[in-house]
Amino acid sequence: MKYEVVIGLEVHVELLTECKLFCSCPNRFASEPNVNTCPVCLGFPGAMPQMNRESLQQALTASVALNCEVALYSYFDRKNYFYPDMPKGYQISQYYIPLGSKGFLEIEDDQGSLKKVGIGRVHMEEDAGKLVHEAGGEAAARSSMVDYNRAGVPLIEIVTEPDLRSSEEARRYLEKLKSIMQYAGVSDCKMEEGSLRCDANVSLRIPGDQAFGIKTELKNMNSFRAVEKSLDHEIKRQVEILNSGEKVATQTLRWDEDKQETIVMRVKLEADDYRCFADPELAPIELTAEEVEQALQNLPEMAEERAHRFVEEYGLPEYDAGVLTASRCMADYFESCLTLYNKPKEVSNWVMGEFSAHLKNAGLEADQAFFRPEDMAELLKMIDEQVISGKIAKKVLDKAFESGKKPRQVVEEEGLLQISDQSELEAIVDQVIAENPDTVESYRGGKSKALGHMVGQVMKATRGKANPQLVNELLVKKIDG
Repeated sequence: MKYEVVIGLEVHVELLTECKLFCSCPNRFASEPNVNTCPVCLGFPGAMPQMNRESLQQALTASVALNCEVALYSYFDRKNYFYPDMPKGYQISQYYIPLGSKGFLEIEDDQGSLKKVGIGRVHMEEDAGKLVHEAGGEAAARSSMVDYNRAGVPLIEIVTEPDLRSSEEARRYLEKLKSIMQYAGVSDCKMEEGSLRCDANVSLRIPGDQAFGIKTELKNMNSFRAVEKSLDHEIKRQVEILNSGEKVATQTLRWDEDKQETIVMRVKLEADDYRCFADPELAPIELTAEEVEQALQNLPEMAEERAHRFVEEYGLPEYDAGVLTASRCMADYFESCLTLYNKPKEVSNWVMGEFSAHLKNAGLEADQAFFRPEDMAELLKMIDEQVISGKIAKKVLDKAFESGKKPRQVVEEEGLLQISDQSELEAIVDQVIAENPDTVESYRGGKSKALGHMVGQVMKATRGKANPQLVNELLVKKIDG
């Protein structure tokens, strides 16, 4: 039977603040366990929380960037549940009145049309700690430790309406959301560090039905690819259950990357199970209409605007501009290169091509790579100066990207200088002509591709180091007499 897929996403985005949400402990990744803690974020009796105003400003920026209506009056609630990484026995969140609501962002649907995905709420909350599960022997495998460094880190949770209809749409939504959050400057959205985490609610229904089917919740998805794969797996699992005449159980599942399947964790909790009530220790949040308008006016240039500017200012094709601006880090990298080497199309080709491929293989963002904008500029200048060929430049980028060495240093150490000495090349050209009489005759007979074959032979003999323009000139001169 054919079913309609209904997906809603809950995305937790870690804010780029110096301090945690309710205390002055550092908001810092990869510190020694339990050093960024204090009585407030550890939930000690009598410790009084106080809201970090910077967190509110960033949450407000995110809300207006997502076209939300902003609540001028809101407050924090206590969401009560027990888990070892929750030292207070409750999480401070916004349940009854979120900061932002009724927003949207636009993506391309599966038919290639523009689609609005509704954002039901954007609310502030504190993060929990982190459980570290010991690997190794039998006893160690049964033990876990708790790192509370992350407890109290400021988050916004962004909850969509159930508007997504496939795993591909879910991935496109996440890519667009990540871009908006990065451009707005509120989060680095590094999934590998946990600063962007996604849960998904999935259900199926007969096309045309208004009522939703029974949903399950997916957790533990640490990449966009994992989101897509786990949704596909869960959709297939639910189809099999419904086709067998059984009912889908309301469950929370996690994605197991090793087994490539979803695994049941527990029965899914409902809102009433959390017994939410207003936090008595925190004052309400009160904003003015002027503050909301100012946040809207202060939004930085977003991806679509930047892409349009790249077309107008640099003369780039729309495709190039779209690819470069999809990530703020990549767009920043591109423009930094232009300040040192002002040839937009050449820079665009290298950034989108070789450089992007290396980033993807290494799982890095542009600002994390050893190969900096000044290195890209140096590489392209060496091509212009005929120090190296374009083909050799790709090898230089490979080695420089991995080692962190400067391109010119790689060229000198690897002996990759381009051969532009005419007398040196003439001997090799003469040899290629002598060894390929049939190809020479084909060229003389009007087959221009034959010349390309001989150029290739010279490049092969020189391990790609010959100046290709000079090789062309020498071949034509010698063959045509």
